[in-house]
Amino acid sequence: MPEALPDPLRAEGVLFDLDGVLTPTAEVHMRAWKVVFDDVFERWGITPPYSDADYFDYVDGKKRYDGVASLMRSRNVEIPWGAVDDEPEAETICGIGNRKNAAFAQSLRAEGIAPFPGSLALVEKLSAAGVPLGVVSSSKNAEEVLAAAGIRSFFRIVVDGVVAERENLASKPAADMFHAGAVALGVDPAHSIAVEDATSGAASAAAAGFAIVIGVDRGAGADALRDAGATVVVEDLDVFLADQTATATESPLSTESPVSPASTLSPDSEETA
Repeated sequence: MPEALPDPLRAEGVLFDLDGVLTPTAEVHMRAWKVVFDDVFERWGITPPYSDADYFDYVDGKKRYDGVASLMRSRNVEIPWGAVDDEPEAETICGIGNRKNAAFAQSLRAEGIAPFPGSLALVEKLSAAGVPLGVVSSSKNAEEVLAAAGIRSFFRIVVDGVVAERENLASKPAADMFHAGAVALGVDPAHSIAVEDATSGAASAAAAGFAIVIGVDRGAGADALRDAGATVVVEDLDVFLADQTATATESPLSTESPVSPASTLSPDSEETA
């Protein structure tokens, strides 16, 4: 029996994470972090070695410097925080973060980026229907990535790492960034949808009171996304492109539609933060 999926066309607004949801830049971030952390761990004799699991557990979805600090704490390593204008060579939290950002920016400009086809198609569909759209990303590169992908014009607002620093917003998984996104877009989270691929982001959206939190499993794991607060998990946003026929369900945003095998929760399931 098909499972109930939320119908984004009925949402008051939809807020998307960027990296891993709209664009495959999460892969570029992962490669850049691996290069930086492999070097740091080897030079400092930190064990166990850095792994992809570390990215999802400690870095993914967080503001850059918070991700560095979280990973270092996981290895019981304490280093000075430094300052945001630290040189990339500085052995500080900010220096390591800036080192990674330089590697990411170089890769982005050399290789370019294109949105996920399913994500682009859904954004185009929602935009054509007049649904207010926004982006909530911890990255300070969000505006550059959106422009490089050719999709900036679809989004009325962008709450990113630059805004978070200026407004002193706490990093995901705190509610701050998604709450700020809803305020900026002028929508009520209780009647809106958040779309995330990171556990920290799913937790942030759930904490901000979003009625529906769509988890896109690009590697974090369906169970982990559900545990963090996702109310439904899909493998790709193209699942929302099929014509959907509304049915009577408890959620005003729901329709009956096939869902990827990764999903087991209905939109009116209890959220966990």
